[in-house]
Amino acid sequence: MAMRSWLFVPGDSESKLAKAPDLGADVLIADLEDAVAPQAKLYARQTAASWIEEGRGGAQRWVRINALDTPYWREDLAAVMPAAPAGIMLPKASGPEQLQMLAAELYELEGRHGIPSGTTRLLPLVSETPAAALGIPAYAAAQLPRLAGLTWGAEDLSAALGASRKRGADGRWTDTFRMVRAMVLLAAHARGVAAIDTLHADFRDLEGLARVADESRADGFTGMLAIHPAQVEVINRAFTPTESEIADARAIVAAFASQPDAGVLQLDGRMVDQPHLEQARRLLAQVE
Repeated sequence: MAMRSWLFVPGDSESKLAKAPDLGADVLIADLEDAVAPQAKLYARQTAASWIEEGRGGAQRWVRINALDTPYWREDLAAVMPAAPAGIMLPKASGPEQLQMLAAELYELEGRHGIPSGTTRLLPLVSETPAAALGIPAYAAAQLPRLAGLTWGAEDLSAALGASRKRGADGRWTDTFRMVRAMVLLAAHARGVAAIDTLHADFRDLEGLARVADESRADGFTGMLAIHPAQVEVINRAFTPTESEIADARAIVAAFASQPDAGVLQLDGRMVDQPHLEQARRLLAQVE
């Protein structure tokens, strides 16, 4: 299943949750964290659980719980796990050890509610404190069988650093945030999981989002977070291979299939080798 667009939906808004399955996102995330005030968290848990159970539409239904250093996360899990969400997003993840602790809780709750063991996936936000950002490479080798991908965010890290900017005058990430983004990309690919780029904060700037999303896919990310329904179509389009790309990938695979002992081939006036073949196969697997 494609996981290009990951759309946050406030967990305490019945109307927004009801509309969400028709917005075209590949993954819908009922947000119990930043989008929900403390006094509304109980209502949000109940509303999100009912929405997950209803399960209309083809998008995966995930939940962003509260961070593990808050008093809320266990109550979040207790409320939503009976509905069997496809996955849990963990904000402010401090490292693989936190995910292992969360996984132990999930195993217990899956058993209690008749959910097949190990089927609830995890997506951590891995960059929201300086220490967490420095530990990103550890995800590449840690024992985390539930890990679906890695993603990152700039807002909390910016606040922790006391940074007055995240992007330069040219709109590009400044060095610190560029480094964090690169580590997320490398760790995800080293681990063989989805690399999900952070959100484009100005939801009205769809032209800017299109540029950012195109660059994100070109860099090797497989999807992107979204905070507004208008962003979904732009992200999906950016992360969907074009007909030309699909045709080229098929031509590369066919060329090597016709000469299985070749290490490098000439195709349409250019040289293609094993890395090109691997990339072509990956693209076709994504399409299929």
